[in-house]
Amino acid sequence: MNTLFQFIAAALFLAAAFEGSNAQLSATFYATTCPNVSSVARSILEQAQQNDVRIGAKLIRLQFHDCFVNGCDGSLLLDNADGIETEKDEPQNASVDGYGVVDDIKTALENVCPGVVSCSDILAIAAQISISLDGGPTWEVQMGRRDSRTAHRAAVAAGIPSPFESFDNVRAKFTNVGLDSTDFVALSGAHTIGRAQCFTFTRRLYNFNNVSGNADPSLDPTYLETLRQACPENTGGDTLNNLDPTTPNGFDNNYFTNLQNNRGLLQSDQDLFSTSGSDTVAIVNRFANSQSDFFDSFGQSMINMGNISPLTGTNGEIRADCKRVN
Repeated sequence: MNTLFQFIAAALFLAAAFEGSNAQLSATFYATTCPNVSSVARSILEQAQQNDVRIGAKLIRLQFHDCFVNGCDGSLLLDNADGIETEKDEPQNASVDGYGVVDDIKTALENVCPGVVSCSDILAIAAQISISLDGGPTWEVQMGRRDSRTAHRAAVAAGIPSPFESFDNVRAKFTNVGLDSTDFVALSGAHTIGRAQCFTFTRRLYNFNNVSGNADPSLDPTYLETLRQACPENTGGDTLNNLDPTTPNGFDNNYFTNLQNNRGLLQSDQDLFSTSGSDTVAIVNRFANSQSDFFDSFGQSMINMGNISPLTGTNGEIRADCKRVN
């Protein structure tokens, strides 16, 4: 009997340990310590959106690039310092933006509840509010993350999906952090807003599979010509193009109908629909047929992404300045 009791106790301990990191995150984490956290952030984000229609896309990308490298710990926000090599200098993060708005939110929160709200939680809050301001869904942001005391520059290339990678490689990067096929497709749907530079997709226009003059056969011919005009061969590599040419600044499900019409801008987007036999095809069709289904799944997938290896409890710190450790 004593042995049975020990076995049950050990099993309960292991179950609690397995759930530990996620169980400490809560939608009401700041209910008593900083109850105005969301309203403070929203007021700044409303102003930011008036100044920059792309701020929502920038902020959701910030959280994505942070969480996919050693978890959601705010490490991407750190600048170079003694013993810290910033993640910002890696090629995958070269065009990531929105840091100034995060700093503005942090400054405002330090004024009303100093030393309370982490920078990693600000990333999660900013992503949710800015998406809702763009017409997208709302979801209950889980909070209680703490900030890393170091950056993880060496892990960036292995963690961040690239538009130049194969479908299987991109998918594996989602699987590696515990996200499934629905998360993969739903989070890719963030490309219903934002823009991409010509160099990220021009090989689809002119040298597909390294054949000169060859275009990606999965590209709609009319869309192909539009993109060739926007991105002439060997020029304009940094010219920005809308990821969703139909409603570029509104968060909706048109991204998925674009894929059905072979109008996905990045190859990593179009592959979700054009990869024969992939379970992602049915998910694209489901989201294209129901915006509410997409919105529900997107909110849950953002929560799932926000649960990737957070620092909680006494791990990490609450940075006073998101750009540097205390």
